[in-house]
Amino acid sequence: MIILGIDPGLATIGYGLIEIKGNKYKTLDYGVITTPAKMNFPDRLLKINRDLEGIIKKYNPDDIAFEELFFNKNVKTAITVSHARGVLILTSKMYNQDLYEYTPLQIKQAVVGYGRAEKFQVQEMVKMILNLNEIPKPDDAADALAVALIHALCLKNKNLYRMK
Repeated sequence: MIILGIDPGLATIGYGLIEIKGNKYKTLDYGVITTPAKMNFPDRLLKINRDLEGIIKKYNPDDIAFEELFFNKNVKTAITVSHARGVLILTSKMYNQDLYEYTPLQIKQAVVGYGRAEKFQVQEMVKMILNLNEIPKPDDAADALAVALIHALCLKNKNLYRMK
């Protein structure tokens, strides 16, 4: 089974693909989709769509899981990132029946064992669990791999969080 994890954003979207065979996890790919700030907004959304579509077509993931958005203060940022997330969801839905999402707290709890873990702790555990030589860079890619990992763990426990 192949899982695509996505860490939504506008300027930088993290993605991570893992394959599950029995109790073993294999990293297939990870990285970021980027859109330049100078690019006009509709073109940024189109680039996100096309880049994600290319990743989905290349790897044909069985499941796609997202990190749920969390914003404290900046409403303008929240709105633009929400638009980008909408494009990510639509593009994913075109290729997969069910989509899943997990909160940052759930991801940290599953990967580190502590819901208030620091970012570096999550990154270090992603490296260890996936048997990587180094922490995945940039941070958004490591976060996306953590999203794929929590979904893999939830599959094993039959405790899935389908997007509503």
